[in-house]
Amino acid sequence: MLTMEFKIEGAARSQVAWKHASCTTLAFSINLDGELSPAPEEEYLINDGESDPEETSSRLLMKHELKTLLLDPERSKLTRKLSEANQHNRFLKRQLQVKEDALVDLMNELAVLELELQALVGLAEEVANSGIQLGSRKINGKYIQSHLLTRLEGVHERIKKQIKDVADVKSVEVPVVWVGMAETVQVMGSFDGWTRGEEMSAEYDGVYAKFSTTLSLRPGRYQIKFMVDGEWQLSPEYPTVGEGLTKNNLLVVE
Repeated sequence: MLTMEFKIEGAARSQVAWKHASCTTLAFSINLDGELSPAPEEEYLINDGESDPEETSSRLLMKHELKTLLLDPERSKLTRKLSEANQHNRFLKRQLQVKEDALVDLMNELAVLELELQALVGLAEEVANSGIQLGSRKINGKYIQSHLLTRLEGVHERIKKQIKDVADVKSVEVPVVWVGMAETVQVMGSFDGWTRGEEMSAEYDGVYAKFSTTLSLRPGRYQIKFMVDGEWQLSPEYPTVGEGLTKNNLLVVE
């Protein structure tokens, strides 16, 4: 398809100055069959010496609406992905809670077993100290009473170590505070990979506000930072690590 432009110049009459002569440019498309057809709207230009503000505004509005329509699918995709991420996050939290409950049950069972072993160790020690009867056999050079005591003491120590290991992986409720004047405060940190953080609730004393929340964390060291009214801030309540933009508060969970 070929596009041709025809320029039509209106001749000014004698009493009209040439500077007011109008110039109109029309664009037509000629197909291979020789028929004329108007060019696309964006190629159709009329310049009569002055622009219509309302028409210009209308065209800008149409462009804005077109951009909005083009952005809507992207916004929908982002919203859908955010929704899926939130659902997955809630699923992980439920799974974590299930594992936490299982750890609590295991700790309770180990605690009961540890008490039983402690009682058995006491009995074995009493038997070993009561004297060795004639004819008592030996195991690895020790009389059976002493050997039993040694074995029970070893099992008891292993059970106590397992109880400590389970306690180390069990989450601990850790209070976090931020003091100052603000409308909204959110604590962010490495405890969730700097993703969602936790909103903090405020308590006012008339001068300052104390924002607080509780994090369920396992023992370890975590870097945190506070989002105060949309701006990153550190708290003097906690030690700091790093420098410059990487400077964060340090939260130690024991």
